Amino acid sequence: MRAQEYAGGGRAAKYAGEGRIEIGQDPVSPPREDQVQIRVAYCGICGTDLHILHGHMDQRVSPPQAIGHEMSGTVEAVGDGVDGVKPGDIVTVMPLDWCGDCPACRAGHQHICQNLAFVGIETTGAMQELWTVPARLVIPLPEGVSLQHAALVEPLAVAAHDVRRSRLVANETALVIGGGPIGQLIALVARQTGADVILAEPNADRRAFAARHGAHAVDPLTEDLAAIVQERTGGAGADVVFEVAGLAATALDATNHARTRGRLVMVAIHPKPVPIDLHRVFWRELELLGARVYEREDFDRAIALIAAGAVPADELISATVPLSDTLAAFETLTSAQALKVLIDVQN
Repeated sequence: MRAQEYAGGGRAAKYAGEGRIEIGQDPVSPPREDQVQIRVAYCGICGTDLHILHGHMDQRVSPPQAIGHEMSGTVEAVGDGVDGVKPGDIVTVMPLDWCGDCPACRAGHQHICQNLAFVGIETTGAMQELWTVPARLVIPLPEGVSLQHAALVEPLAVAAHDVRRSRLVANETALVIGGGPIGQLIALVARQTGADVILAEPNADRRAFAARHGAHAVDPLTEDLAAIVQERTGGAGADVVFEVAGLAATALDATNHARTRGRLVMVAIHPKPVPIDLHRVFWRELELLGARVYEREDFDRAIALIAAGAVPADELISATVPLSDTLAAFETLTSAQALKVLIDVQN
């Protein structure tokens, strides 16, 4: 959890404050002991990166700073003491740096360390040609995996963690409220788990994507979501409800769709307190679960799904743009015109 363990090199897209992205050039230095230098191939943009661009996380970022954490690349060089990867290997990075000493870490919950540093926010990130990180965060990828597809491993691991946290099993019904990138990935992982999936999303293109991949897509603005959930579950309600929209109204409504002793998983980040129907939680003995980031087994499942072609990676990637067009890519995502945009860092 030490920022000096991270370094960059070559061309980089840097958050410069006040909604600005600047393309800069940094000197290249060799990796030190227990470090791996990665030639970054692709870096995805996520909602957290959008929050950074809009200045919502300036207390955690140090502009001008390369950001980004959804990445794939090839090992360029390794420092002394590094085992497990070598130059030429394709890899990704699990961007969590925990302290190992706090009560959460000692209890085995390192991914939600009380002193957690999120790589690419508190440290320099992956939107640069060469990225040097601690070897402990580097995860090898199977031979033959597309580097473009591998850039989806991190967000897919988020979804794998959400589904695992929910204890969803085959033949249960999952309601996903919100069909943005993470909502779509949750729906895909839930389908791979064998669940019946209902996805509520106002955007027609996102509903169409979900429907093509096995979900029952509902427009909550024009259709009666509650009636549809009741009909598909024989009046019981959904076994699991994933709140991914991040709106006060959807958080309040979420408990209405869960069966008795159902599980409600809060996936979206609500920066301010919002109302929850605790009477419904009491009345139906619901479980309210938080789900944040991922653990190594979630990364492993995400890698396995990508390697097996079990998720429609090419469809999820709406566009791939050169590093010089990074700001335009952010603007595309801000307007909800795409699911996932990748930065081709080497171009």
